[in-house]
Amino acid sequence: METMYFDEGVRTVKRQQLQSEIVNHTHPAFETVIEHLHCTVLSKFKNDLEQLLRSGERFAASARHCAQSSSVEFEAGWRDAVVKHADWDATNSRNKLQQSMEVHTACLRIAKLDELKATYKVKKLLDALSGPVQSILETGERDSWASIRRLYRRETEHIILTFSDSLSEYELDQTTSVEMVLELREHAKCTVVKKAREEAGNILIRMKGRFSTVLSHDKDLMPRTWMANEDIHAITREARLAALRLMSVMAAVRLDDKPDKIDRALMVSLLDGGPLCWKRSIEFTSDPLASTTWQEVSPQDTLITPVQCKSIWRQFKAETEYPVAQAILMQEAHRRSNNSLPPAWTILVLAILGFNEFMFLLRNPVYILGLFLAFVLSYAVWLQYDIRAYFRHGTVSGLITVSSSLLPTIMDIVTAIINMSHRKKHSLHRSRRAPPYHAQSLSNQSQQHAEVHYHASPDSPSSVDSSSGGDS
Repeated sequence: METMYFDEGVRTVKRQQLQSEIVNHTHPAFETVIEHLHCTVLSKFKNDLEQLLRSGERFAASARHCAQSSSVEFEAGWRDAVVKHADWDATNSRNKLQQSMEVHTACLRIAKLDELKATYKVKKLLDALSGPVQSILETGERDSWASIRRLYRRETEHIILTFSDSLSEYELDQTTSVEMVLELREHAKCTVVKKAREEAGNILIRMKGRFSTVLSHDKDLMPRTWMANEDIHAITREARLAALRLMSVMAAVRLDDKPDKIDRALMVSLLDGGPLCWKRSIEFTSDPLASTTWQEVSPQDTLITPVQCKSIWRQFKAETEYPVAQAILMQEAHRRSNNSLPPAWTILVLAILGFNEFMFLLRNPVYILGLFLAFVLSYAVWLQYDIRAYFRHGTVSGLITVSSSLLPTIMDIVTAIINMSHRKKHSLHRSRRAPPYHAQSLSNQSQQHAEVHYHASPDSPSSVDSSSGGDS
């Protein structure tokens, strides 16, 4: 009421001074309210944007919608919080909120793009290329890389088209979109190359598996029985050819559809006769495998070098000789089993002994050894003595003569064995050694023959003299 008595100019100045003090006093509280409003609006912006993205809305459109609604809400809160006579500018607070929303949108866009690229690289490209490429490489056919190229182009174009559609919702600039598409295409190529390198690292195992499959199964994938009409040499060559083609397929990456001579070089050098063959070949003037690179193939696309191919082939041949030898043995066994008649000696023994006695001898090999020793001893006696001459004058006289000569013969054999052992013990004293056995045996044999002829031959002069003396 006291201001009524002041001059109008003074009252105006005092009023403005009071308003200024009030505004200055309330400004910190106003800033606190605006800061709280900023946090509330920004938090609501994040939640609304996350919910829209979860519901399947497009990213850029959702971000714009949430930003507009948040700006409207901030403006309404600003108007409610601002002091009537205060000349406060909302530009800084508005720009700060806009910048915060843009930063959050950019971070969320980067995270979503990384997730999108990981989805296409790790899952879609890997599923679309890795398994089929491995299956095609395992076949080892001549057109394996042609099939891989068709698969690579088809799946890559399809995935890139889908990826471009997914990128459109982020409303990126043309340069960024092209770079991301090129990165995805390069990753698709790297996926094929990586799988090819993995298979090339297991080439020896793959070759042995292919060789075993072709060797032990026919064209209908039925197990071979290795009958007599099977050509093992031709089948082995066919199996090695299949293994060599598998190695030629995995020797290099051929995504650029350029011709090469890898298959021909391997056939000429390894399968068709080695150095003599490539010397006669018109295509190669020297050994095509005496190098670390392939002709018309870049080192980056080389999976197995020519020198490594030669080493792998040597190891492969060494490790596959055993199945071939087993096949030959099985074929020989089939040939022997197809013979219906047993061996001639078996038929003779069965005819002489009978079936039961023959089976008894088979179950008791000691008797067979005894019979063999008896046969050898009898044959030796037969050769040493003239048995026919002994039995020429009668069976009884022959038996008496043989029985009388058998014991000295056995004694001679025992003496010879003793002399042999004695000579081994005293081999250093050769001068004191007993006379050789063969000389004694010859003298004994001559004496025995003389005695035998003296006693056994009735027509000899001594027997005649003795008989005449008896008569007289």
